[in-house]
Amino acid sequence: MLLSCTTLEQKYGSAFVYLESFTKSEPELEPLPHLQLNIAMAAKPQNIASRPAAPLSDANTQFVSTSPTATFTSPPSSFNAYGSRTGTGSFSSTGAAGDSRVGGNAKPLKPFNSTDIKILLLENVNESGRSILTGQGYQVEYLKSSLPEDELIAKIRDVHVIGIRSKTRLTEKVLAAAKNLLVVGCFCIGTNQVDLDYAAKNGIAVFNSPFANSRSVAELMIGWIISLARQLGDRSSEMHSGTWNKVSARCWEIRGKTLGIVGYGHIGSQLSVLAEAMGMSVIYYDIVTLMALGKARQVASLNELLREADFVTLHVPATPETRNMIGAAQLAQMKTGSYLLNASRGTVVDIAALVDALRAGKLAGAALDVYPQEPGGNGAFFNGSLNPGWGDELRGLKNVILTPHIGGSTEEAQRAIGVEVGDALVRYINQGITLGSVNLPEVNMRSLTLEEPNHARVIYIHRNVPGVLRRVNEILGDHNVDKQITDSKGDIAYLMADISDVKPSDLKEITDSLEGLSSCIRTRVLY
Repeated sequence: MLLSCTTLEQKYGSAFVYLESFTKSEPELEPLPHLQLNIAMAAKPQNIASRPAAPLSDANTQFVSTSPTATFTSPPSSFNAYGSRTGTGSFSSTGAAGDSRVGGNAKPLKPFNSTDIKILLLENVNESGRSILTGQGYQVEYLKSSLPEDELIAKIRDVHVIGIRSKTRLTEKVLAAAKNLLVVGCFCIGTNQVDLDYAAKNGIAVFNSPFANSRSVAELMIGWIISLARQLGDRSSEMHSGTWNKVSARCWEIRGKTLGIVGYGHIGSQLSVLAEAMGMSVIYYDIVTLMALGKARQVASLNELLREADFVTLHVPATPETRNMIGAAQLAQMKTGSYLLNASRGTVVDIAALVDALRAGKLAGAALDVYPQEPGGNGAFFNGSLNPGWGDELRGLKNVILTPHIGGSTEEAQRAIGVEVGDALVRYINQGITLGSVNLPEVNMRSLTLEEPNHARVIYIHRNVPGVLRRVNEILGDHNVDKQITDSKGDIAYLMADISDVKPSDLKEITDSLEGLSSCIRTRVLY
């Protein structure tokens, strides 16, 4: 591979900031003139994405608008809170002992060459998230559906950021092909579709939205509970087919009934409050002891909950421990005439056993929003060929509600998710902040500002082994370390340090020295 080295010189008074850029066969760039960056908060949102990049000149002024999501009811992007400086450049590479996925390429960031940051968004990511990313000047490609593995591998090779929802599978094979990938944004709650361990070991941060759609899912559960109790699905289908069938047998009020919630997290606790307000008694089971809201009561075991509850709702992640956690044995423990509702993950329920329990009259109804195998996009068939053994039978059962994974599919939830994840991606790309990451240690530090033009932010992702901090401080010891923070999560550690009085030759020297350490996974220098 032919490499050429260019140096971008930018003068701030008597201090100089250099961007070392290693690119494939690119022409040498002219030195940058003096650049003045003024951050202005516009009175109303502006469409930065469609605006052509302004040429850099002696009087270049860049105006950064408030987030296009500011008019939403969801929290606005925190980009404005850090707008004084998001990092004017970045040198990013991987250590000699790690996978050479960035290949020594510089990662130029705002205020110049933002378009060098390539982002791939799949599965119809909400406009709120897209606006935040395009507003930064990043190069964003947007697709409405997921991709087959071979197409995904071809697409992901050169991107620095990928945004997905629940359908896209980022396996080790896929991630290994992404040589430039810095960060993954899961615009959803779950992250089981990503190989988190492989991502962490290769310095790829993963972010999600753990609670933005909690209310939407909880409201769906309430709707399901009432619909099952009143057999609304069957009555609606009969009316659509031209049959009038007014019945009251086995139709119930939900007041006074017992709701059993499995998993008392963001969604389960929200549902608890809503159900109690409608007159239900609430019990819940969780693997950890959690504070009850209202009059809810935690029970000691799953079987105890199954024996007491009239309605059982599931809100757990997909893990080896939760796979088929509701099977034939657990269904046998449930009250005769009770109901099962699952909007968590499709592998949590043994659906073949559920079909048997419904046919036998053990359960009076069920509602499912998730399945072991789901179509890749809208319009696809959902039948026995996708889930052999029970797919066709399930669709023919009475008082069974089937929905196409719409638990978090509301305008409010998707808007909030877009803001939350988009905001996290911008913070990580521009500032190295890992707050909210699910696979890397959470490190947050005040952003560099324009009043610190000769400062640099050093980010060192490394294996969590003894002696690393001493070696890193030896490398940084010749500079004034203004602030430093480090944290670890399992085998991975994340160090961030801001140093001052940086000379042009220091950046490459620091990076080379850190990469030379055997503990190195990835090194980034933002400035």
